[in-house]
This record gives sequence, C-alpha cells and structure tokens, in this order.
Amino acid sequence: MTPMKEDYIKIIFELGGTERKISNKEIAIGLDVAAGSVTEMVAKMVEEKLVIHEPYAGITLTELGHQLAIELVRKHRLWETFLVDDLKYEVADVHSEAEVLEHQTSDKLAAALYTFLGKPEFCPHGGVIPDEDGNYPESSNAVLADVVDGQTVEIARIIDNHDLLIYLHDLGVMAHTKIEVLKHEPFEGPIIVKRLVDGDQINISFKAAHNIFVQ
Repeated sequence: MTPMKEDYIKIIFELGGTERKISNKEIAIGLDVAAGSVTEMVAKMVEEKLVIHEPYAGITLTELGHQLAIELVRKHRLWETFLVDDLKYEVADVHSEAEVLEHQTSDKLAAALYTFLGKPEFCPHGGVIPDEDGNYPESSNAVLADVVDGQTVEIARIIDNHDLLIYLHDLGVMAHTKIEVLKHEPFEGPIIVKRLVDGDQINISFKAAHNIFVQ
C-alpha cells in the first residue's frame, strides 16, 4: 500500500470515519490536498473495499479499512509517545520520525513498546492508541470550527499533521489546553479564542480549526 493511501486511511479514521460519514472537503482540509485528488483516491479505495462512499452523504471505513487504520495508528502513536516521553522530543517534531518507525515495527515490537510505555490510551497530541485487541476509548469528533461564540472548551486532540502541530505549538495551543471561543471572523477568517490559563487571545486559522477536536 502506498504511503499516500495510508495517509487517507489514517485521516478518515482520525476524522471519525468509523462512526460518521466524512466529506471530501474534510479530507482535503486534513491532508491539504485538492478536492479532485480526494475524489480520485476515494474511488480507488472503494474498489479495494477500504471505504464505503455514499454520494452526497459521505465516506466511512469498511471493516478492512478500519483494521488497517488501527494497525497504522497504533504503531505510529506508540512511537510518538516514546519519542516525547522518553527521548524528550517536542510534540511538533515527532510525526516524521514516527512515520518511518511505524513501517519497521513488527507486532511483537509494538506489543513490547506498548507494555514498556505503561499501555497508554492517548498519544501526546490527544489521539487514541488502540490496545492489542484493537479497542480504544471514545474520542470527541466535535471540531473547534463548530463551537459557538462564548463557549468554553478543552482541546481533546489534534490531527496528526506535522505543519499543523508546529503551527499550534507556536501559538501555545496543545491537547488539554482550555480556551474560550470569542469570535468567528466572517468569510472563512480565523477563530479568535482566549487561552484560559493566561488570558492571551489567539487567532486560529479556519483550516486549523477544522482539525482541532474539542470537548
């Protein structure tokens, strides 16, 4: 399977594609690719029985696609956790390293790493880590972009994208950060939020706000 196809499987999983229907637009924003590219790749994945695509409704992972996503996500996020917790990497810097390591990780090594790390349920940016049987805790699918002005929320997880993690790291926004949504600027402008820990106001881009999940 190509790395690009793996990226599609992972992003559909991250966007909640086992529980709800994901739109082409959401995938395009998450992967920062053109809408036409999404249409083409989704068609190939339908042929390979990795996803189900209902026109005008959305995309969900099949059982096969879900199992592949679990395997990819589990190994990737175990390495991210190890790099941050034990090698003291910055959260924003681990994605590319974990991307390489996950493809060289046997099931036996993944199991040993999982035990060594204390069987974590979440990675450093809040993503779920499936256990040996593919089970994982429920995760919020509510995105920051949809939070109404005046509401206070906590960031639950952030899509595993290198550029996004660096962008949010520079803003001082990460998993478990509590914020108040102050204003949605019109015409796909930024969402203005206040970080509760220090009262700082932050502008988060429209695109980023669709890849930040809150509770």
